[in-house]
Amino acid sequence: MFSAVFGSVEQGIIYAIMALGVYLTFRVLDFPDLTVDGSFVTGAAVAATMIVFDYHPLVATLTAILVGFFAGCITGLLHTKGKINPLLSGILMMIALYSINLRIMGLTSENSVGRPNIPLLNSETIFSKFQGFWSNLGIDETINGFLAGLGLEHLPTTWGTVVLMILVVVIIKFIADWFLQTEVGLAIRATGDNKKMIRSFSANTDTLVILGLGISNALVAFAGSLIAQYGKFADNGMGIGMIIIGLASVIIGEAIFGTKTIFRTTLAVVIGAVIYRIVLGLSLRVKILDSGDMKLITAVIVIAALIIPQILEKRREKARKAKRQAKRMAMKSSQGGHSVVEAGSSQ
Repeated sequence: MFSAVFGSVEQGIIYAIMALGVYLTFRVLDFPDLTVDGSFVTGAAVAATMIVFDYHPLVATLTAILVGFFAGCITGLLHTKGKINPLLSGILMMIALYSINLRIMGLTSENSVGRPNIPLLNSETIFSKFQGFWSNLGIDETINGFLAGLGLEHLPTTWGTVVLMILVVVIIKFIADWFLQTEVGLAIRATGDNKKMIRSFSANTDTLVILGLGISNALVAFAGSLIAQYGKFADNGMGIGMIIIGLASVIIGEAIFGTKTIFRTTLAVVIGAVIYRIVLGLSLRVKILDSGDMKLITAVIVIAALIIPQILEKRREKARKAKRQAKRMAMKSSQGGHSVVEAGSSQ
């Protein structure tokens, strides 16, 4: 059980980067960007292809981020300059990326024909390089020895992966917090709230939308490149439903932790992604469910995350109304008592 939760936390931390990208478009820009399903695979495809060609994993990952940014900018151009509906522009880019991703992975084949997947079983990745450094420090053995002393099951020696991803996600989270409070970040937030208002201040909303979509898909592609290196393969079907996973993470986090400040909201999104992976991992351990039910489980989690907070809020509102009603009745009864006393004293 503990091992399953540990694995879910590992993946949840990586998916948190994608969830932050989805948060930027759906919550900050108020833009339903379905490019995510394609740009996630694009990040994985670019990173895997470059790693196969013996590029350093860090260079491959940075290139994947740039390509993801470019894909998001194209979606923004389709909407702002092409005057295409936001939802449709994302769908069009997602469809285009499906073929582009096949071409990118096809570069590793002899005839450069489209290829649906790339294995990285014998290739060095960011995680394997950092894990080797981490293992040389002997920290994995110390941690697992401590867990064994507590009676917990032995875990794979991947603590280095968790530490690396926590550091990366924390850095990205604080950069996002800082960026959203800069002049450009505030303008992007204002564009999502009210385009007409921000235009009245002579701001170029088209540029802001393109920039926001570019940053969002850069984060999504970054997550895709890390997932490919973590799972040791890139596949053209691995992006299916990514937008739902991102939305589930955002909704779960916001429902539990709220959205009062930017710091709190981005933290909620990160933790929401981890919670989502843990719930999904534990659900798949139920005997009547298998890996083919993952999308169904995702749908149920999202539905629950949307409905349960509404039910709880209705109950809290009902309790508040009852409390206010009781207070009014108490005030009326006290006023009635004072009236009786005053009437008796006047007689």
